[in-house]
Amino acid sequence: MSETGLPAKRIALWSWILFDWAGQPFFTLVTTFVFAPFVATALAATPEQGQTLWGFATSASGLAIALLAPVLGAIADATGHRKPWILAFSIPFVIACICLWFAAPGSPHALTIALAGFAAATLCIEFATVFNNAMMTDLVPRTHVGRLSGTGWAMGYAGGLVSLVLVLGFLAASPDTGKTLLGLDPILGSDTASRAGDRATGPLSALWYVVFVLPLFLFTPDAPRRSALGPAIRSGVAALIASLRLARQNKRIFLFLLANMAYKDGLVALFAFGGIYAASQLGWAAFQIGSFGILLTVTGTIGAVIGGRMDDRYGPKLVLYASLALLIASGLGLISIDRDTILFVLPVPASTTPGLTGSLPELLFLSLGGVIGFAAGPLQSASRSLLVHLVPEENIGQYFGLLALSGKVTSFLAPLAVSIATIMTGSLAAGMSPILVFFALGAVLLTQVRPEK
Repeated sequence: MSETGLPAKRIALWSWILFDWAGQPFFTLVTTFVFAPFVATALAATPEQGQTLWGFATSASGLAIALLAPVLGAIADATGHRKPWILAFSIPFVIACICLWFAAPGSPHALTIALAGFAAATLCIEFATVFNNAMMTDLVPRTHVGRLSGTGWAMGYAGGLVSLVLVLGFLAASPDTGKTLLGLDPILGSDTASRAGDRATGPLSALWYVVFVLPLFLFTPDAPRRSALGPAIRSGVAALIASLRLARQNKRIFLFLLANMAYKDGLVALFAFGGIYAASQLGWAAFQIGSFGILLTVTGTIGAVIGGRMDDRYGPKLVLYASLALLIASGLGLISIDRDTILFVLPVPASTTPGLTGSLPELLFLSLGGVIGFAAGPLQSASRSLLVHLVPEENIGQYFGLLALSGKVTSFLAPLAVSIATIMTGSLAAGMSPILVFFALGAVLLTQVRPEK
């Protein structure tokens, strides 16, 4: 039973869960493991320039989300409907993903197309996610939100895994053998200059989303309509202003939003630059980075499932603490690794075997990356679960808008801190270290958040 008292059928729940499965390939393929390193290594003049421009695109979309998501969430609460908003942002998301195909190396404005398409797609999928999140308490009681949220994240990771295997198995070739992960010739041709396999991640993300988001529209019930759009805009904006004041007055909600702001900034930067960092420090190409992504996705799926169960049993705060501890420890280990060194100062023999496990640094990098994947899913799942326990049901949408605001309003800070630290130290590893500070700050602020029992 949902909090509205209406029974939620199993098909309605699984159709809602499939939204995460539908949207995750964009984050896996485009944001992190395939398209981002492609932009930095094939379109930008240098990897440093690519990392900088990618950070600017991430920051621009984050700022737009920060400004608009709370307003849209408040309007959706006033109208009652959520699915029309999801549809409204799904259409431009699909178009923006398709545009990424046209960012071919050597073509006019390729870099501009890649960055603009990425920023627009990010903006739209994040907006759609706000309204999808707001549907949770229409489907299950709050005592089961943790499990529903964790299952959704696990399905998302699984979708990212399957899509990544498809790209590595049929589209992206190893630079050493010219073959895909399955030992096949790339179906889009073996011309490495065109980077067709990398560019195809955009259209693939679009097609995947269209196919798997359909059950949400067909089988998951929407909240009843409460108001027409015009009055809803006025009442929604007024309610948002009131919620901002209330959140400021309510110490636990305000501190949670600040904590979420800090650790989400760190997570955004970690995934925005993770692929670029692996390519620079270990010399991995897209094939190796994609294989690394498979590992992170598998451990992320496991972590999201376990985290959802632990959320319902022990509460979301404990899950958040454990996730942040793992992220800080593993992140510190990752920045201590390069091709010839581990733990900052210990030299290791050079790699003698091509691939992901040719040296001790690569093995350690893989292991720590797996832990990061395991922790990232529960961190995000438990964040939206904790919010449900903190806010009133009638304003759930606008508070999820505030959650998006807190996760995006300063999302430029961590990438900016990475850029500044890199410039000041001349070291990619030292440049990544501010991310750990954001995780630690989030953990400290979270100690002051005490949800009602």
